[in-house]
Amino acid sequence: MTTPTLDTDPQLWEQAGVRLELDGDTAVVTLCRPERRNAQSPAMWRALAGIGRSLPGTVRVVVLRAEGVSFSAGLDRAMFSPEGIPGERSFLELAAADAKDLDETIAAYQEAFTWWRRADVISIAAVQGHAVGAGFQLALGCDLRVVAEDVQFAMKETSLGLVPDLAGTKPLTELVGYARALEICATGRWVGAEEAVSTGLANLAVPAAELDGTVRDLTAALLAAPRSAVIETKALLQGAADRSFEEQRAAERAAQARRLRDLAGLGD
Repeated sequence: MTTPTLDTDPQLWEQAGVRLELDGDTAVVTLCRPERRNAQSPAMWRALAGIGRSLPGTVRVVVLRAEGVSFSAGLDRAMFSPEGIPGERSFLELAAADAKDLDETIAAYQEAFTWWRRADVISIAAVQGHAVGAGFQLALGCDLRVVAEDVQFAMKETSLGLVPDLAGTKPLTELVGYARALEICATGRWVGAEEAVSTGLANLAVPAAELDGTVRDLTAALLAAPRSAVIETKALLQGAADRSFEEQRAAERAAQARRLRDLAGLGD
């Protein structure tokens, strides 16, 4: 008999503070530790990574949301205490690890934050209240962000003597530019809904009571187009920054040729 693990067991996911609901071509991932303002732990990260690996191939849109007044208060502060979190390595233990072990541990943590942008799905973060540190970076991991008007983003790692290391620095810089990203991270200041939308950090800001409904409407709009066309378009846009203008033109031509052949029934 196979022993349940955080890679495969929904009950263990929920114990770690994450719930997955599937509805045809839509998956809803909910952070469900509202009593702790959805503070994150390594167990939660393993659960999120496990959900990413277990998603059915039929899923086209993944919604990331959170219960309670805040999306996520960031890392569970118990990780900073000498005792740490039961069953997890404390920061003191991590600091004492050799370089390879420490690198592999952080890489494993990052897996919870990286799968949201894979080519075959579009991910939407629905963010209300505080999204701090790891919470901010989890929202940044998604393709799109819809925020409540009470949202407050902050990257507080530098105030703790740390750096943002959960795959958030690249998307933040791509969204708001280097200078603003540096200022946000180095000062740890709060970013509200109006600034988030005006700088491209968020796609939409709505009253908190309308957040779930707005995300449902956006999900329906994203599902309206044929999946293969959306996948090709996402790949074009994701790779655009790394291509020259001529390379991007060539990529567009190749993608359109594949679409035309597919629509004509001449695809592979």
